[in-house]
Amino acid sequence: MVNNDGRDYLLDCLAAIERYGPPGLVTETIVLDNASTDGSAAAVREGYPDVRLIELPAKAGKAENDSTLMKEANGRYCLLLNEDSELKPGAAGALFAALEDDTKAGAAGAQLYDGAGNPYACAWRFPGVETALIGAMFLHGRFTVESQGEVTREVDWAQSSALMVRREAAEEIGWLDPQFFVYYDECDFCKRLADAGWHTLYVPSAEAIHHNQLSNDLSSGLPRIVEFHRNRDLYMKKHHSKPAAFAVRLLTAWTYGLRTIASLVLPNAPTKIYAAHTRQALFPYRGEGLADRNREF
Repeated sequence: MVNNDGRDYLLDCLAAIERYGPPGLVTETIVLDNASTDGSAAAVREGYPDVRLIELPAKAGKAENDSTLMKEANGRYCLLLNEDSELKPGAAGALFAALEDDTKAGAAGAQLYDGAGNPYACAWRFPGVETALIGAMFLHGRFTVESQGEVTREVDWAQSSALMVRREAAEEIGWLDPQFFVYYDECDFCKRLADAGWHTLYVPSAEAIHHNQLSNDLSSGLPRIVEFHRNRDLYMKKHHSKPAAFAVRLLTAWTYGLRTIASLVLPNAPTKIYAAHTRQALFPYRGEGLADRNREF
């Protein structure tokens, strides 16, 4: 798992691994501490001396860090976790069994729950003009979300907060693309898996809590909004074309623009957040993203 100043979440994540790790399998646990300043590394050394700890002197992007973890791992399968993710009983075993049963599956994602215990969408169709148009009509929940049903199924891509990867497949396609500092990294990864003949699974019997510690406060959240739209545009240009990327910008801005207008008359609606998304969807390379902030240090 990759840790970014999430000491308490990280310790809960490690405790869940200790309680609910797959029985009967030889496993290792590796933590990559992304230049945290909250004492995370010391807490791991003290509380979990058997955990292999990689300490970075400077922050790196999510895709690069997940690639580092998989390259360092010894197992056939790598379960990628965020520091604010907690496995539920049987989750790791269910993901392992799904990949064992389907030899062409390159990755398998769990059903994610928020901190209050509510399931939320965690697997989707690949982004494109069609899915952006569906979003502009506010039909994404019906036609874009693929984390549905009670049986394991193939999906386009799944969130990496609790994603088990077949190491062979990851190595074959050259790991995750470090151009994606954060956001769309796992989407690009699953797309390249698919292009290479692998596919991704959604495994509803594997469950994990993802506390999603990212702040919605624009003072800290705006660089994340910039990074989100910038990497969506990067994905579109990489896998589609510049005209398609521009069309997605317009459709996405339209979607958030309507939300911004509607929020003006709705109580407690995050108008400023929607407005920021609208601006960044149109102009993804304006402003400072997380990768830009990282380069300053």
